[in-house]
Amino acid sequence: MTEKKTPLLDELEKGKWPSFVTEMKRAAVKSKSAGELLQVLERSYVEHRGHWKHGGIVGVRGYGGGVIGRYVDEPETYPNVAEFHTVRINQPSGFFYNTKTLRTICDIWEKYGSGLTNMHGSTGDVILLGCKTEDIQTIFDEYSEAGFDLGGSGSCLRTTNCCVGPGRCEYACYDTLEACYNITNEFMDELHRPMWPYKSKIKFSGCANDCTGAIARADISVIGTWRDSIQFNQAAVKEYAAKNFDIQGQVCDKCPTKCLTYNKETQELSVVAEDCTRCMHCINMMPKAVKAGKERGASLLVGGKSTIVQSAFMSSVIVPFIKMDPENDFEEFKDVVRRIWEWWDENGKSRERIGETIFRLGMGKFLREVEIPPVPQQVLRPRANPYVFWQQDDLDKSGTALDGSKL
Repeated sequence: MTEKKTPLLDELEKGKWPSFVTEMKRAAVKSKSAGELLQVLERSYVEHRGHWKHGGIVGVRGYGGGVIGRYVDEPETYPNVAEFHTVRINQPSGFFYNTKTLRTICDIWEKYGSGLTNMHGSTGDVILLGCKTEDIQTIFDEYSEAGFDLGGSGSCLRTTNCCVGPGRCEYACYDTLEACYNITNEFMDELHRPMWPYKSKIKFSGCANDCTGAIARADISVIGTWRDSIQFNQAAVKEYAAKNFDIQGQVCDKCPTKCLTYNKETQELSVVAEDCTRCMHCINMMPKAVKAGKERGASLLVGGKSTIVQSAFMSSVIVPFIKMDPENDFEEFKDVVRRIWEWWDENGKSRERIGETIFRLGMGKFLREVEIPPVPQQVLRPRANPYVFWQQDDLDKSGTALDGSKL
């Protein structure tokens, strides 16, 4: 087969950085579909438009998700990519693999597909790019026999995703790896069988550094935190000072709530614990001297997403602190998640994410019907609208709102 020229794609191979074009050309040596994919992409760059269409639903027996149908719009011109479906393989917690596992994944894929992979997609998953409809069931069967399962696609729970957590990070406030594994197994039916208005994502980050990007991308974000005060190693503080590290300028002055105080004479740090927002800045800057508190757990947030029906949303706090306890099988967390999903399933419109349903109906209605008590941490910003009326459900017997304010 004569190699066709791809001058625009060739430009992407120039420079010092690795290029996906180079990898596609390597795959094209073995795979005709990878070779034709290069031609389709080159043409798209020339014409400034895509040549792919979603031509229908494809999948495996018993599953409603995990496979994404893709078809080229000119199958006569590009017969080897006339069908170019994507298969999603559920990834292990924290993306821990050994070489045998990776070889198994790639060997099966090269046998039936294009050989092209994406490690990993935006929600996780091993993304396998390009196979024919007739091979999908066989691919699934072989991966299943090798111990793998499909990930999520469509209007279902997308593959749960977590940071490396205690596997390699001292900042983790709970076991993200165990939480991700446990919750994936608990909600396997929701993962494989689309049943909701649209997709829903859960991401687990061990601390507020949020290495999974959960706050911006997940419908339900689980962010590690602590309930008591941060801990200081004052001897280590003195070591930072001895090395001329600017503790006042780099740590205290940049604390968002100015809750930290540095005493130059004693070379010690102190904190007003009730003002601390647990943002991780001081810990990131002075990891040997400052660490998280002893009473650790997570904050639950809802509503993060990119633009679909409404604009992009950042997640909002709904539960400031929850114990992520594997000994109790994470039951408290699972109970909250089930109530959120049930409310969204009853109230959400087609292609409306959880955050968009809350935005349309109001956080007050959401909290009342999901039976989550209102607390100050749920307030995004000070109230600007005076036309707010308290409901009887928001009051305790003394006539005080549950957030502590008097009426």
